[in-house]
Amino acid sequence: MRIAVIGAGPGGLYFAYLWKRRHPDAQIDLFEQNPEGATWGFGVVFSDQALEFLRADDPDTVDAITPQMESWNNITVNLRGQSVEIDGVGFSSIGRLELLNILQQRVRAVGVAPRYGTTIRWISELEGYDLVVAADGLNSLVRRSFEGAFGTTVSHATNKFAWYGTRKSFATLSQTFVKTDLGAFNAHHYRYSPDMSTFLVECDAATWQAYGFADKTIEQSQAICEQVFAATLDGHSLVSNNSIWRSFPWVWNENWSHGNMVLIGDALHSAHFSIGSGTRLAIEDAIALARALEAEAGIPAALARYQAERKPIVAKLVKAARTSADWYEHFPEHMKRDLMDFAYGYITRSGRIDDARLRAMSPAFMARYEAEKSIGSRP
Repeated sequence: MRIAVIGAGPGGLYFAYLWKRRHPDAQIDLFEQNPEGATWGFGVVFSDQALEFLRADDPDTVDAITPQMESWNNITVNLRGQSVEIDGVGFSSIGRLELLNILQQRVRAVGVAPRYGTTIRWISELEGYDLVVAADGLNSLVRRSFEGAFGTTVSHATNKFAWYGTRKSFATLSQTFVKTDLGAFNAHHYRYSPDMSTFLVECDAATWQAYGFADKTIEQSQAICEQVFAATLDGHSLVSNNSIWRSFPWVWNENWSHGNMVLIGDALHSAHFSIGSGTRLAIEDAIALARALEAEAGIPAALARYQAERKPIVAKLVKAARTSADWYEHFPEHMKRDLMDFAYGYITRSGRIDDARLRAMSPAFMARYEAEKSIGSRP
């Protein structure tokens, strides 16, 4: 089989590696428009057991990635100078570039040579391939070329965010909420190496407009964010890497393939950064696609199977991500609550965690929350 993979992000790299490892005679051409070693952003975060879902089938890749990861078992919520830890909520993180480097090594080890600095500009360039795997991200050429056939919808959240890094190391994944005279900000921050952390700054549209960020340079915006979060950064500066203000794009496709072309990862669907699942979803898409191709004799049947088996799983998670994002769209209002009510609303925001699950998962936090609520309800 002759396969073109468009995009050398985690999903594209992992599919190319997985298929070539299992089918050494396959011809796989992996195209990436950016130069090798280029990446946007800083760290990526994985919930729960990180990449342990790969362990049974691909322990070597897990063993290559895991030592490079930072892990913790709590989330810290900071509000108006007060803090509370929510225990039992495990996450792991790794630098995006480090993850890509590891996957690049894996894909080369099985005989695939990624073609960096190679932009596919026209669909006609993909003629002659038996299968085209579009792992080309939010601005996917393949998806944009056939939006009607894919049943594509694209919309944007109203909040604005800018993705920075910092050399300040944080003990846990943390959420810091700050009120200023001109509005409210939130920072999602966590370490992804011993000496680097992601520091994603978010604000609502009213705050963004009040600060005039539309007319600010990247450097001016960074300086404002450093001032807003001065206490959190504790003397450290922010680090920019194309850290422009963005609105989160919601991408969804009713149909996951068209002809011999199939979508995976962000080209197919987007999940809000507040649930930390985008990279894992892309890798799981790659696995599901490979399994479907092996289970069916023909490509049309395999692509239909991929959608039928994978779509309900992704739809459920994307629904939770939208519910989570809606909470963030209104976080200035939530900030009017006391610390424990605010933290409880935060951890239950996606609708996937009820009180019983929270008691089992985070017993220390829930005990404190219920004790304070019990005191507050006394006459």
